[in-house]
Amino acid sequence: HGIVAVHECGGPDIGGLDDWQALHALEHGVEVTGYWGEAVQTAEQARALIAATGAAGLAGDLFVDGALGSRTAWLHEPYADAPHSCGNSYLDTDAITAHLLACTEAGVTAGFHVIGDAAVAAVTDALRLVVDRFGGPAVARCGHRLEHLEMVSPEQAADLGAWGVIGSVQPNFDAYWGGPDRMYAQRLGVSRAAALNPFALLASQGVPLAFGSDSPVTGLNPWAGVRAAIHHRTPGSGVSARAAFSAATRGAWRAGGKRDGMTGTLVPGAPASYAIWDAGELAVATPATEKAERWSTDPRSRVPALPQLTDEAELPRCLRTVHRGTVLFEDR
Repeated sequence: HGIVAVHECGGPDIGGLDDWQALHALEHGVEVTGYWGEAVQTAEQARALIAATGAAGLAGDLFVDGALGSRTAWLHEPYADAPHSCGNSYLDTDAITAHLLACTEAGVTAGFHVIGDAAVAAVTDALRLVVDRFGGPAVARCGHRLEHLEMVSPEQAADLGAWGVIGSVQPNFDAYWGGPDRMYAQRLGVSRAAALNPFALLASQGVPLAFGSDSPVTGLNPWAGVRAAIHHRTPGSGVSARAAFSAATRGAWRAGGKRDGMTGTLVPGAPASYAIWDAGELAVATPATEKAERWSTDPRSRVPALPQLTDEAELPRCLRTVHRGTVLFEDR
């Protein structure tokens, strides 16, 4: 699938330290950036846990809540198909705040698994306290990240963008469960379901987006995620092809701590990590004006063409994958 690097979300509630160490001991050529989901109370604890695990941050599957499918995502209002339940809270605001304060003081990336609107509110409220203590730039430097971030309001999106908090999101969730007659609507009702996974809102408020799969929940095919982000089941919530491609490449590298401005791009001096694709017909998404269309397809414009990712089109097929100059895969 053209994948040269993955983000692994481990922790004591996932597979334990033995599994974590075994994964990192494997030699397969794919770069693994690991996040350890364990809450801390002090900066000293944060530094010690990073040293013990070798993790890139204390983030990932540090669960504030559960999932919509199992009705364990933490909601403000009850589930439409379980009217006596608002889901589960696994970390309260005090624990969330303590973790964020400790990690920010230590200069460590913090983050959480957060899906329901009550869970998102608990995290954004805690982040506001941390920003008040340390200032926005100190928070932004840490690259704190939120996994899933499915139910977010415009006000929360604006705050997260201002604080540099990364949204690690999964477009295929919408492809699998979005729309008026699928799982989201069954759990929440059509109105609430239509507000889920608002990629356009997040991008418009400056929230850095990183597209992933949450594998094995959805498949390891980045092009499927890019297509899902373009063709969001809620009109107005999708993003452009170029924005989706960037979130699946540069955005994912930035979320993993590579903020050199080059990693994830194909320019002289960038790491030689790339894939070659059998992609069929290419297209350039541009404003609908004759002048823009004519210029954008001229090689001098340097506007990159991307595969046609309609629902009917066949997804690109990987021919070769190279990471830092080493061939990881070749279709023979």
